[in-house]
This record gives sequence, C-alpha cells and structure tokens, in this order.
Amino acid sequence: MSQAAPSDPTPRVAVVVGYNTLAIMLALLAMMGPFAIDTYLPAFPNIQASLHANALEVQQTLTVYMLSFAMMILWHGALSDSFGRRNIILGSLALFAIASLGCASAHSVTYLWAFRMLQGMSAGAGVVIGRAIIRDLYADSAATRLLSLVTMIFSIAPAIAPILGGWIVKLLDWRSIFLFLFLYTSLLLWFCYKHLPETLPAARRQPFYPRVLAHSYKKVFRSPLFHLKAGAVAFNFGGLFLYVAAAPTFLTEQLHLGPDQFGWQFIPSVAGIFFGALTANRLAGKMPMLLQILIGFGFLVGASVVNVVYHVFLPPAIPWSVAPLFFYCFGMSVVAPGATLMVLDLFPAIRGIVASCQSFTLTMFGALISGVLAPLLSHSALALACGQLACAVLGLGFWLASRSYSAMQERRAPNAWEAVSQSPE
Repeated sequence: MSQAAPSDPTPRVAVVVGYNTLAIMLALLAMMGPFAIDTYLPAFPNIQASLHANALEVQQTLTVYMLSFAMMILWHGALSDSFGRRNIILGSLALFAIASLGCASAHSVTYLWAFRMLQGMSAGAGVVIGRAIIRDLYADSAATRLLSLVTMIFSIAPAIAPILGGWIVKLLDWRSIFLFLFLYTSLLLWFCYKHLPETLPAARRQPFYPRVLAHSYKKVFRSPLFHLKAGAVAFNFGGLFLYVAAAPTFLTEQLHLGPDQFGWQFIPSVAGIFFGALTANRLAGKMPMLLQILIGFGFLVGASVVNVVYHVFLPPAIPWSVAPLFFYCFGMSVVAPGATLMVLDLFPAIRGIVASCQSFTLTMFGALISGVLAPLLSHSALALACGQLACAVLGLGFWLASRSYSAMQERRAPNAWEAVSQSPE
C-alpha cells in the first residue's frame, strides 16, 4: 500500500528565485547531457582518424559515458538528499568542466574513454536534482507545468547540438567541441553559483549512513510500481535514443548526409519534444493526467507503426524516414511530465533517491541501446523502425501494467484494513 502515489503532506519551502529564471537554469543543467552526447556525434570519423582508433573504439566513448552516467546517477539524488541540492550541483559542474578539458587534450582513445567517464559521472546531477528541486518547490499541476516548461527550453539542445558540432568540426576540429563544453559549463557554474537556491532545508535532509541508504534504495528497487512506471518512461526514451545512437551510421550510410546535415534527424525530433512539452504544459490541470498520458502513447505507437510500414515498402529517403520522429517525440513529451512526477511521488520523503533510481534505469537502458542495439540495427532503416516500435509497445505495456497493479493494490487495501480491525490485538 505504501507504493500507491500518496499525497505529500510536507510544506513547500519558500520560492526564492523567479519562476522563469528557475526554468531556464534547470533547463541549462539538463542540456549538459545532450550537449555531451549529440555535439560530438558528427566528429566520430575525425576522432577515429586523429586518434588512430577504429570505429568500434570511438563508438565505445559513448558507451563508457552512458555507463558511468548511469552508475553515478544512482548517487546524485542520495547525495542531494543528505547534503543539499545546491552543493552537489555546483560540485558536479566543476568536475564536468575539468573532464571537458581532459577530453579536448586526449592524445589516445584510451585517455578519451577516461575523461568521457568523468563527464558521465558528473553530467547527470543537473537533470536528477532538477526534478527534485521542482517537487521541493511546487506540487500537482504547478509542478507539471514547470517540468514541461523546462522540457520545452531543454529541447533546444538536441536540435542545435549536432548541428553546432558539425559546424565546429568542419571549421575547426573535434577538440574544439570539448572546449565549447568547457566554456558552456564554466558559465553555467557561475550562473548557478549566483542564482541557484537551496531548496532542501537541513531539517528535511536524510542521514548519509550506509544502513539508511541501503534501506531507501531497497525500498525503491523492490517496488513493482517503480519498475513499471519508470520502465514505461525508459522504453519511451529508448525509442528516441536508438535513433540518436545510430545517427552517425543511419544518416551517413542510409540517408547519405554529411556531418553538417545532422539537423535532418534532430530538428524533427526536437520539434516534437518542444511541441509535446508545450501541449503538456497547456493541458496541466485541464485534463485528467491519465487521459493525457494515454493520448501521448497513442502518438508514440502510431508514429512507430507508420515508420515501420513505410520502410517495409519504400527505401530510406528524406524527409519520410525522419518525419515519424516528430510525432514519436511529441507523444513522448506528452507522457513524460506526468509519468515522471508519478514516479517521484511514490516515495515523497526520498525524492532525490527516487529521481536517481529512475534516471539510472533510463540511462542503463540507453547504454544498452548505445552499446548493443544501435550497432546491430543502425545499418538498416527498417530494423531501426522495428526497434523503435518495440520500445513504444513495451512502454505502453509497462504503463498499462502499472495501472492494473495499482488497481489491484487498491482492491486489496480494504481487505487488509478489515483484517487488521478484526485482529484480537
């Protein structure tokens, strides 16, 4: 019964930063992930030639990043629950800046792996702790609106990152991409130092003891509702990330595009994310959240089916091979805010840890896609489309299973209460 989404009785802390300023700040923090991934994708051939590496070794720079991102993301929330949101974000920004300089100066692919690992360890703090900050300050439809607004601003990054990376590598070299990341992170560190408030008062922090942490993680990972709801979000994201990870091969070999033409895939994807988040923002409080989520899944699955049908009968071509990504990402962004907040509300007292655990499941699935599925499917447009459809169907299946499980728990609750009330004790 503790797994049903309870109301949060804890009073919110006073909002000490402007709504729009907070949205921009959290979006800029969330952008670190897309910038760390998408910006250097067009530079893969240049990195391979410069460091005398093979294609698989360069591909593994992304896999190493994703794995370290996933492993450390388990701790960002726990650390912020114990030591405050602001301190962990500032420390992670400083580490990411140092790692970016290391990537820019790497003289072998092994060194690049090492510094990409450091980037992965620090890049996830903003997106994880940002969700906890939103729930520290706002509840219900206000939290949904802020999260969708952050998503709208954040969606700029996946659109401009590969385009920017393509132009940087064309005009300068691949090392300049990581120097750009250093500059971006340094400016963001200054901005957060000046304006980011501490939203978790000392009285509400959790003790950083191994036994307490183990109990909290165990409580989350033993929750069937957590796995079902977080799994639904992860599979939805997986359908998009499959195309992101496969972009260097899909765009160059299947669609015959150059490194400065990656916008053909990323602009429709980001436009879908933006307009889906805008729709979620406008619908917050005006439509039942469960209905909104089902509508989003309708777009997800429908777009995936159209994508498969097209590639069964016709060869890959611009714009038809990338157009379904707009509708897929639209549906994903309609689903994500409400589903994410429902996951966080499963355990309100340890939201940071819940946000970490959710991001961990999402990122580990992304690492699996990057290291295994994308290399297997990227040489066939039809295979990619089928992989995306599988992700969409599994995401819907996990969500429907979570609703069935919740209903079953609610039916059991009165019987459990009756048994307790009739107990001779």
